[in-house]
Amino acid sequence: MSAADAFIAALRPEVRDLPAYNAGASAERVREQFGVSRVAKLASNENPRGASPLVREALQRAVEEGVALYPDPSCSALREAIGATLDVEPARILFGNGSEDLLSVAAQTFLSPADEVVTVTPSFGLHVIYPQLAGARVRAVPMRNLRFDVDALCEALTPRTRMLLVSNPSNPVGAALSGDEFERLLSAVAPGTLIVWDEAYFEYARVDPSYAASLPILEQSHSPWLVLRTFSKAYGLAGLRIGYGMASDARLADLMNRVRTPFNINRLAQCAALAAWSDTAYVADSVQHAIRERERMRAALTAMGYACAPSLANFLFFDAREDADALAQRLMRAGVIVKPWHEPGFTRCVRVSTGSREDNDLFIETLGRVRSARH
Repeated sequence: MSAADAFIAALRPEVRDLPAYNAGASAERVREQFGVSRVAKLASNENPRGASPLVREALQRAVEEGVALYPDPSCSALREAIGATLDVEPARILFGNGSEDLLSVAAQTFLSPADEVVTVTPSFGLHVIYPQLAGARVRAVPMRNLRFDVDALCEALTPRTRMLLVSNPSNPVGAALSGDEFERLLSAVAPGTLIVWDEAYFEYARVDPSYAASLPILEQSHSPWLVLRTFSKAYGLAGLRIGYGMASDARLADLMNRVRTPFNINRLAQCAALAAWSDTAYVADSVQHAIRERERMRAALTAMGYACAPSLANFLFFDAREDADALAQRLMRAGVIVKPWHEPGFTRCVRVSTGSREDNDLFIETLGRVRSARH
């Protein structure tokens, strides 16, 4: 046995056995590997319109003012802006290097080995990976007919449950809980359970009349909670990595701030997020574009015989009726990147983002050509 073998064998099993997160292929890699000139990157739920023009101006000013000094560790200007808009005490607001950074910090802060975490499947991979890294036991409740199974979630919750971790709308499915379902789920949560409500796709969902606003409901609950959101999707800042969260109590935020790295949000990301936050009209236009394209893509998929899950996000999740990896590979050879799902029970499912109209057209046309002949 080599020294490296011995060293790795002595590591915590949670680290050795940790599954790798599937971050997807880059457009550059696909161009190089398959020799295609045009790539439709529809696997990561990015905003095809990019960021607001105000962001470009803010970044230029920030670079001109210099980047040699450390950023504000408290994100003070952005904290005040978000707090004022959402009517949340600034001390209860958190910032992460993307909202997945906040997921990691929450797991490190609040979970201990053998703690129980309840989530759903299919799920955002890091909802499982980060709790497992902390040594927690994850209990994933399957969705039923690609909708939340609230009865099963309530049954899964016990006094031993340390964290309830749910994305709403669901990633990867896109479905959302109704207000009644949300309140029923909260009523089953024991006092010692932390609710972590991942709202990465909040901006797309909130325009739908059926979507239940989480903050007013959670503020009335008696449980500790975190709500996580991001600037990566509707705000178009995925490349700058910044997310934010809100805690039910400033003491929860203070504990997480002790665990996170002290300068986890760089200066450019702070300036860009503040500019993006101020341009509400641009965000609204981006959201409407995504919704129009989502429904156009749904109609095209339905016409080809594919069943799509209900979605309030900027993507669709559909049953490919064949191995999802095989279909994704055929699409990739033609320059279309989608995300095949790998969780057991969902390996025939594909998540596709709403991109530009041109990229979505390329996806629809290519899918029609490369799908299995039996379809």
